[in-house]
Order: sequence, then structure tokens, then C-alpha cells
Amino acid sequence: MEKGVALKCRTGPLDIVFVIDSSRSVRPFEFETMRRFMMDIISNLDVGPNATRVGVIQYSSQVQNIFSLKTFFTRADMERAINSIIPLAQGTMTGLAIQYAMNVAFSTQEGARPPHKRIPRIAIIVTDGRPQDRVTEVATQARNAGIEIYAVGIQRADMSSLRAMASPPLEEHVFLVESFELIQQFAKQFQDKLCGVDMCMEQEHGCQHSCVSTPGSFYCECNPGYRLNVDGKTCSPIDACADGRHGCQHHCVSVRGSYSCRCRPGYYLSHNKRSCTMIDYCSFGNHSCQHECVSIPNGHYCRCRSGFTLQPDGKSCRATDLCNGVDHGCEFKCVSTEGSYHCMCPEGQQLQADGKTCSKCGAGHVDLVMVIDGSKSVRPQNFELVKQFVNRIVDLLEVSPHGTRVGLVQYSSRVRTEFPLNKYHSADEIKKAVMDVEYMEKGTMTGLALKHMVEHSFSELEGARPLSHNIPRIGLVFTDGRSQDDISEWARRAKESGIVMFAVGVGKAVEEELRAIASEPVEQHFSYSADFTTMTHLVENFSLNICPEEGKGETEIRSPCECEALVQFQTNTVAILQSLTEKNILWARSLAQMTARLEELEKQIANKK
Repeated sequence: MEKGVALKCRTGPLDIVFVIDSSRSVRPFEFETMRRFMMDIISNLDVGPNATRVGVIQYSSQVQNIFSLKTFFTRADMERAINSIIPLAQGTMTGLAIQYAMNVAFSTQEGARPPHKRIPRIAIIVTDGRPQDRVTEVATQARNAGIEIYAVGIQRADMSSLRAMASPPLEEHVFLVESFELIQQFAKQFQDKLCGVDMCMEQEHGCQHSCVSTPGSFYCECNPGYRLNVDGKTCSPIDACADGRHGCQHHCVSVRGSYSCRCRPGYYLSHNKRSCTMIDYCSFGNHSCQHECVSIPNGHYCRCRSGFTLQPDGKSCRATDLCNGVDHGCEFKCVSTEGSYHCMCPEGQQLQADGKTCSKCGAGHVDLVMVIDGSKSVRPQNFELVKQFVNRIVDLLEVSPHGTRVGLVQYSSRVRTEFPLNKYHSADEIKKAVMDVEYMEKGTMTGLALKHMVEHSFSELEGARPLSHNIPRIGLVFTDGRSQDDISEWARRAKESGIVMFAVGVGKAVEEELRAIASEPVEQHFSYSADFTTMTHLVENFSLNICPEEGKGETEIRSPCECEALVQFQTNTVAILQSLTEKNILWARSLAQMTARLEELEKQIANKK
């Protein structure tokens, strides 16, 4: 224990871990206030190996340990470490931070005293925003594990999320500080709550009638016949609204021994002077909605009729994209036109007579290994969409023992070969095996998955054909989030070993990691979709490269000049056909309009006769 410091915390040792929000929404001066908040609390603690131990972690989209419960035992060392924190400035994964605190920060390996010593374990979560992940379940687990959670929200914090995190009773563990400027004043009150100081005795409470102490806080009470005012300190005689018989629908306001009713914003008081009616903003006639206007409290919004979509201006409507609104059945790509649509195939494939399916990728043979993310963040329903995505790619291939071979690997915190390259010999077998794959959950060890792919998946033991056979090796990595391990080394080794690497990202996938995985030219070897439900369009980005013109067989080597000329010819031909198709559609519309006009003129002439 440090000498010369007047200590206030005399209730015995504690294990305290600060969980600090350093997301991008926390501005630099606000983060400095958080530092001051931590140091103000630590300054009054009796710290030491046998007294109170302190740890600090910060979080955004990831969790970073600043120092653990066993690292420092002097306030000076702690303050130096706190002053050296560099904010992460990313998302707000509060649930992930609580999970880390429970599993790591409060472990005996990191310095927490064993449970049998009954040293209180206290987590102080300081955040300014809404969590981007779920906190209720993990917070419940932490509390059940014996961790007492204080939730301190600042400015924009979501009160329901704070209440979901905190320990009961909530009124003693949930705090909402209105500004960062007030958090330092709040630190002293919070310190006293931790240390059990009698607040009524410790400071000037300002209660008009009486002060009642609670653990770490206080509240004011009024004498019988009085009620506490909104300032929480002064008292006033009970008014006419207090007996609950006023009948006001929204608000009752006392006026000199009587009362009057008032309505919330967006409502007006009815003739009975008690009930409230919502203001119909649409009736003012200035909404400019193309189709329908819908009134809500404090305003209105525009709505489109069925079959139309509201435009970004919030007022006009446009016919719904039929590619999204109907079961178009296009195997590869649906292209919307006004009131209609047509199907397209990837470059190098022909649209079949049914107008929906495409010719198979039979020209080139490859060894293709797909590595799919099975981490917890993907979620079961989205994992099913991932499997459908894999099968869309399989549909493009001519699978056979001497043609294209396909292998599948799933990873989370570990890696599992679902089936190697030499397991199945037809597309139907592969597609059935894909749909039978079970979701792994847990972490996101993408680097470990790349290592497994290089060392095992493309080995001759698992079905990869020898490099001397000139069969292209293609690796396609699918992920929905940031890797929890380093990917750079094995991404480099994969490409150095001759594997053409593709990277597919969805949701919270990190573009920097996708680019590190992808082969050159990077822009042609990685793709991203914001949502699982719309990711099927990514198949288009890979179809040409997974179906190379070269490498037809195990011995054939084609002229690069010949390939390049064929590809250029095919590209030009497809562009010309598409242009002609669009012109024919416009010509057909014009012809239909002219025909309708002629029929109308003929009717007018007949009527005149």
C-alpha cells in the first residue's frame, strides 16, 4: 500500500476490472475524461496484492487487455498504463467485452483471487453507445459466475442495454451520466458506492426534511403529507394530481390547489379536457407524398402502394424491382427492366432455351477447395445461406474424377475438413454433402484455416493432382468478420505455393483481410456483400476465373494468345447481343404504343360516321 494517501475505502479487498468503451463514437476529449474517471476512483482505493487489485480492458470491435489484476500493485504504475492507452476507434461489441472479462480478466491466471476467498469481483462498464451485439445472455452468465456489474452510460447510451448488463438492484448498479464533463463529479459518488461510505454523513446532502443512506448513495424523504419535488431534495404539499383521480390521459398539472390536463407533443386536448387526440399532420395538405401519407406523433411519413418502393427522397414511389419481388428462377443473374426482367449468364457461358439456366463450365478443369466461416457470428440461418452459396458455385462446374474436383473445409476456433478433393465424383454428391454439413459456431481463426488448406487440403493424399499435371489450384475463402489470429503469413504461403486465392466477405468482414487473402489482381479476386440474403450475386464475380479457358486436361497446354483472343471475342459478342436486346425491348414498347394510338383513332373515326 502506498504511504501518505488518505484512504476512504475501508471495507476490505476487491477485484475490480474497468471495461472501457473506446469505439469510434468516443471523441478524443471524451476518452480523456474516461481516463480521469478511472484514475479518480483508483486514487482512493487501498491497492496492493493483498488489498484491492485493479485491471483495465478496452473494447470496440475487439477486446484489448491494458493490464490485468496481477500486473500492477501501485497507483502510479496503474496511472502510467492508463495514460498510455490508445483508443481502438472501431465498433461497439459490448457483449464480446463482457465475455472476455468473465472468461479471461477475472480468471485466477490473470490475478483474480480464488472463489473460496470470497473477494468481491466487480466489473465497471463505461460506454457511450448502443451495443452492436447481444449483451443480455452473456451479462447473465457473468452475474451467475459471481461478477457484480456496474453499468455506467454516458450521453447516448441506451438505458435498456445498461439495465440488461447491470446487477440487481438496478437502481444501485445503473448510472446514466448526461455528459462527459459530469463523469468526474460522478466518480466520487461511484467511489463511495464501492466503498460503502455513509453519504448522508460524508457530504452536504441538501435534503429539506430527512436523508436516508443506502449502500454507496443516499436519497431524500419528506415528512407525512408532503411529496418529494423533482430536484430530489425539497418537499411540497401533496397536490390534487397525486391522488390519481384526475382522469388525465397524459399529464396532470397542479394549479393552486386544482389541476389541468395536458397532452404529450403531437397530441391535442379533446373537448372533455381530459383525453388526448393525435394531430393528423397529413390533413394539413403539405406532405407531398406521391401515394399515401401516414400520420404519426410529431409528424408523418409517406408510404407506397403494393408493388412500389419508396425512393430516397421519402416521397416518390417507383415500381418494385421484379428481380427481388418474384421467383425469377435465373440460375446466374436476373436483370430488371421496367415492368419486366430477363436472365443473364456469366461470361463464357450460354443462356439455355428455357431462358433461365446456363451452360456448364466444362471447358476448364480445376482443383477447387472452399473454406467457409462457421463462427458464432454467422448464426444458423445465415450458415444455411452460405451452404446455398457454395452449391451455386458447384452448379457452374463439370465435376468428375478427371475433370473438376471440389473439397470443403469449415473453420471457427478450430478447422475441420468436411470432405477432401477425392471424396465425391459428381455435383449431386457434393451438393448433398454440403447441405449435410453441421454448423460449428465459436471463434474466427481464419489464419489457422489457411494453414490447414495449404498443408492438407491441396495435398495429393487428399486428392489434389500433382503440379506437373498443370491443373489449376483454386482456394475460395468465405468469412463474415475479423480474424482472431494472424492471416498474413499463410495467405502469402498459399499464393506462393501456386494456389489462386479468392476472398468472399459478408457483413462485418474486414476489407483489409480480404485483400490480403486475394491473389493479384486483387480487385478481380475478392468481393463483398453487406448482407447474407443478397450475397448470391457474388457468384458472378468468380464464375469466369473458377472456369479458366486453359487447363482442359492433365497434359493439354493452350496458347495464351489464342485464349486471350477467344475471351475478347466472346466479351464483345455478349456486349453486342445485350445492346441489341435492350434496343429490341425499346422498339417493341414503341410499336405497342403506336398500335394502341392507331386503334384509338380508328374508334374515333367510326363514332363520327
